[in-house]
Amino acid sequence: MLRNWLEVRLLVAITAITSALWFFIEIAEDVVQGETRKIDLAILMVFRSAHDPTQAFGPAWLNEFVRDISGLGSLGVLILLVAAAVIFLLLIRKWRTALFTLIATFGGGLASFLLKEVFSRPRPDLVPLGTLDYHASFPSGHAMMSALVYLTLGALVARLTPGRWLKIYVMGIAAALSILIGVSRVYLGVHWPSDVLAGWAAGAAWALGCWLLAHVFNLGNGAKR
Repeated sequence: MLRNWLEVRLLVAITAITSALWFFIEIAEDVVQGETRKIDLAILMVFRSAHDPTQAFGPAWLNEFVRDISGLGSLGVLILLVAAAVIFLLLIRKWRTALFTLIATFGGGLASFLLKEVFSRPRPDLVPLGTLDYHASFPSGHAMMSALVYLTLGALVARLTPGRWLKIYVMGIAAALSILIGVSRVYLGVHWPSDVLAGWAAGAAWALGCWLLAHVFNLGNGAKR
């Protein structure tokens, strides 16, 4: 019975990875062919002021709050989170899990960079971009890397956490942060919605793949793994 349940979980994970990759490919094809332009612009304008499209709607405190949320997906914050997680794993002598976490997140960052270089999509020009928004737009690095890092770390923490509801809580927080960060990028006008959707899909596929490998190699369990 236990073996059958494990096989079902692995099959579900493989199906989810395949679906996420398929979704990314579909979006990428539409972006390359220019088919997302109208809906991208329409959604982007929902978050802009009707009187001045260069300004996001809402009061100043909302704009500041969204910028703070967006910062949770910045490279610096994610590097600090991964570093903290790796050090924690080393302190509890889970050497293989620490190395796996480092390789998985670094590999995901490299994949995000290469995808941006391949597609080289310009960012939205409705708002003046900051000096640090110099990378290409597709896929959204914030969306992809936040999904990748938060979901990967969430999955590892969930494996260390007893109780089903605690595991659900941990993964729920990880997923919520990934979603909020992606939405914040559209709100700020620095990414097209399709950039964010593709970033979520790619990041989720990578995180699921990492979870699958961690499950296969039994990482996160035991005393010194």
